[in-house]
Amino acid sequence: MPPQVSHGGAFQIGPSVLFCNGGGSGSSPKHGGTARRMKFHGKKLLPLLVLVLSCLSILRLLKIAMIASHSSSPECSSECSNFLSNATPAVDSESGGRHEPTPAATTANATLLTPKEFMVLSKLVTRKAPCNLLVFGLQSQYYNLSSINAGGITVFLEDDPLKISEIKADFNGTRIYNVKYQIAAKKAYNLLKHARKNPACSPTINLLNQSSCKLALRNLPEDVYKLKWDVVVVDGPIGDTPEAPGRMPTIYTAGMLARTDGIGKKTTTDVVVHDVHRTIEKWFSWEFFCEQNLVSARGKLWVFRIPVHQSNSTSFCSSETVVNGGSI
Repeated sequence: MPPQVSHGGAFQIGPSVLFCNGGGSGSSPKHGGTARRMKFHGKKLLPLLVLVLSCLSILRLLKIAMIASHSSSPECSSECSNFLSNATPAVDSESGGRHEPTPAATTANATLLTPKEFMVLSKLVTRKAPCNLLVFGLQSQYYNLSSINAGGITVFLEDDPLKISEIKADFNGTRIYNVKYQIAAKKAYNLLKHARKNPACSPTINLLNQSSCKLALRNLPEDVYKLKWDVVVVDGPIGDTPEAPGRMPTIYTAGMLARTDGIGKKTTTDVVVHDVHRTIEKWFSWEFFCEQNLVSARGKLWVFRIPVHQSNSTSFCSSETVVNGGSI
């Protein structure tokens, strides 16, 4: 608010002031010449001042343009920025809090299932055992799945040799394979567009190991393509940074394997996805497992029940409910 001016102490302009400001007889020729020279120099400096200000404005615009060009990512446009939010803390429906990363957190314990999440998975395997169980990823918690699935086939696909060395193969029909994942998580958005436009990525493709779809894992052990899987768990690769291998290929491949007819088996396949609080896991699960097939959710764990694919359908998901979403 502007200050109030007191009228009591107002300065009155008297005749002497008016006389001094005027060009009357009291003005000396010397002072008049100085004023004219100052006015003349001011007119000459005005264009120079305009030029300097214009140059400064141009330099400022160039600096802003350079900063903007360096801040943009060459791998990903603004449309795919959501796919680079893997490290964003998420709300946990079990604890009601947020998953805040701690300095002491390691790659191993940062992706462990909570007790309630593992209970959902173990109950699912118990209900189907003995069965064919395929797991992308290998955590210490999963060692118990081999015992639960005694008499069945349990296959782990892991890209970390250290984790593989910690578990004994051929225990209760357990098979462990060292696989390589080479597609960085930052390429998720472009791969999703590729899958939507490319007919080679449709669920009608039968020979997954010969597919030309960029999301297909073609170098997995032969057992993976031949067997009809009752349960598939997607918890690998780690996919915790934009540069790290992402789970886009494992989610797509799991969706294709779940819809494949097995020898003498036309049953549904339950697909379990961990870390669905992350954008890639969430969006690719909706794309290839479908919302209407979601039957259970607990914390960061989703369970989908995928029916055997209908040969006349070219899309993964339909507008109608495919599977009744009961409890598991």
